[in-house]
Amino acid sequence: MNYGLILLLAATILAPPDLRGQIEQIAREAKGRVGAAVLIVETGETVAVHGDEQFPMQSVYKLPIGMATLREVERGRLKLEQQVRVEKSDLVSERIHSPIRDKYPQGGVTLTVRECLRAMLVESDGTASDILLRLAGGPRRVTDYLRGLGVTEIVVATSEQEMAQGEMVQYQNWATPEAMAGLLRALQQGRGLAAGSRALLLQFMTETTTFPHRLKGRLPAGTVVAHKTGSSGTAHGLARATNDVGVITLPNGRHLLVVVFVSDSTADDATRDDVIAKIARAAYDWSVQSH
Repeated sequence: MNYGLILLLAATILAPPDLRGQIEQIAREAKGRVGAAVLIVETGETVAVHGDEQFPMQSVYKLPIGMATLREVERGRLKLEQQVRVEKSDLVSERIHSPIRDKYPQGGVTLTVRECLRAMLVESDGTASDILLRLAGGPRRVTDYLRGLGVTEIVVATSEQEMAQGEMVQYQNWATPEAMAGLLRALQQGRGLAAGSRALLLQFMTETTTFPHRLKGRLPAGTVVAHKTGSSGTAHGLARATNDVGVITLPNGRHLLVVVFVSDSTADDATRDDVIAKIARAAYDWSVQSH
């Protein structure tokens, strides 16, 4: 019996994977620019690829909008059950995903702040997002909230309706993968929001229905993932943003943060989604095998 070979195989199986190398290899499939950040909250261990580069957030920016809105609720400037009248002029254009607009094409409906939060985070509703952005005090107020958390490399600059005016506008709402991981870490650790607000936000993120084949696509069945997706769609063969960011609860109770931004990609929809899924699975395996 070749005990040396057995020991070598055992060491290979037990050795932590080279996660950065895996991410870089997976990223090639996107035929574009990929930024990723992976962080274990309880240990602080981090792996990043292009982690300090700017990527368009698209609907991922609804996460900081949601956090800033809940902070306004805590300050007493808004109430979760406060009623908001949604008129036709408030509805986003047909180019933007909005179940609220599809259900009430003429407007004239009253929704609560809580209902808008749920629509924005669970269904990624553009109308709800623009309403809450306005109620939270506008882009500058949301960005100021982020600065108060020490997050400097995320910028919220425009509304959904403004993003629909041109392909390049979306680049004004940007984040670096490392900064987005930092925001998720603040959320998971309870910084910037009270316990009740944090629980509600994470509940809605866990109930997210958009793009289940991204972060969740290759994870073990039943894995709890609180996440927010973002997508630009494809124009002239180019997808400017295919994103997913979230908190994954590990079997040992720890929390894995995974941020993946795919930008300026010529790969098809399924390939881009699977790049995110593969990176999330590689990060999951890394966190489980090496910890």
